[in-house]
Amino acid sequence: MTTAKNGTSHARTHIQHFTASKQIEFFESLKESRFSGQLVISDTQDKTWILYLYLGRIVYASGGVHPVRRWRRHVVAYCPARLANVEELQLALASIAQEESRISWEYQLLSVWIDQSKISREQATKVIRATVIEVLFDITQAMEVNCEAIKDNLLTTRLILIDAEQVVKESNKLYSAWQAAKVADRSPDLAPTIRQPEALKNKTSAQVYQNLSQLLDGKQTLRDLSVRMKRDVVTVTRSLLPYVQMGLVQLVEVVDIAPPASTPVAQKLFKDKTPRRLTIACIDDSPIICQTMESIITEAGYNFVNEMDGLRAIAILLSRKPDLIFLDLVMPNTNGYEICSQLRKLSFFKNTPIVILTGNDGIVDRVRAKMVGSTDFLAKPAKPEQVLGTINKYVTQKLKN
Repeated sequence: MTTAKNGTSHARTHIQHFTASKQIEFFESLKESRFSGQLVISDTQDKTWILYLYLGRIVYASGGVHPVRRWRRHVVAYCPARLANVEELQLALASIAQEESRISWEYQLLSVWIDQSKISREQATKVIRATVIEVLFDITQAMEVNCEAIKDNLLTTRLILIDAEQVVKESNKLYSAWQAAKVADRSPDLAPTIRQPEALKNKTSAQVYQNLSQLLDGKQTLRDLSVRMKRDVVTVTRSLLPYVQMGLVQLVEVVDIAPPASTPVAQKLFKDKTPRRLTIACIDDSPIICQTMESIITEAGYNFVNEMDGLRAIAILLSRKPDLIFLDLVMPNTNGYEICSQLRKLSFFKNTPIVILTGNDGIVDRVRAKMVGSTDFLAKPAKPEQVLGTINKYVTQKLKN
């Protein structure tokens, strides 16, 4: 564990067979220490989940393979009217876009809806509980994980606090049912698609085939289908399993859907009003450097995020998910190498451009920076044309292409 003067600390733990009993024990230790912050959990397949805690109790959870699908799925299940008006959704998102949110946008959106009396606290509670249980299910299925507790004493909650033991037990109940259905080796995030239409047609009635043809389009996951069919995911999967075993239906991987701010309809509605603004981050302990970078970056029309405390950087970056990160090499209590290495282990930042800032323009620094996954190197103090040229090189041009 490393600890800073402001109380921010990181603690990493490797756990094999992260079963329900181990999860309960782990969360109990966080409750005893009154931990507030983010618990970042990653598996051996580079999947990463984030659980937000306040005084040892769960506030929200995000991450995994399909965070946006999950959000949409639970909103459809518990407050579907909120997705009916795209423009209204965009305005709600815009109201939180500039906030220094310490919890993911999905949670902030629920808070906005409650403030606007668009949903009840009970509806928000159902969405949050279902989300946390689903994340814990996926973590249990991963079995071997790395846990990193990133303490953040400024993280607070506006909605509910969930006792970890209760949701772990509910998640484990679902996982046990999943195992009993003989599908534990498969993920509920896979999407069924018809592999042999004619053979399937011959094996089923006309009505059943018609229903399957409409549902099994390879674009909806088993979890998506369970909400659409209003049946639990185990029942849905078990009903399809015979067709999967015969090779008539195949379970395939699908990508996550785009967040609501990037949907085609929203782009059309806000094409001329709110074009996509890139977010650029700068992690540097120097106030002068941060102010200079902010001036250069905001004047060029980009959103800007900065953090001078290196130990808080990962939590801030996870919250804001910038398109490019400028990262100071030398900081008190930590350094750019360590932060860059940690970021590259998180799925969110696997391909995010990370540009190391340093006053030392030595070959050793450049080699070491490349070894921990940095994208490029920029000497301080950076000139405006260098900063903007770097953004254009690694982000702007890619968006145009």
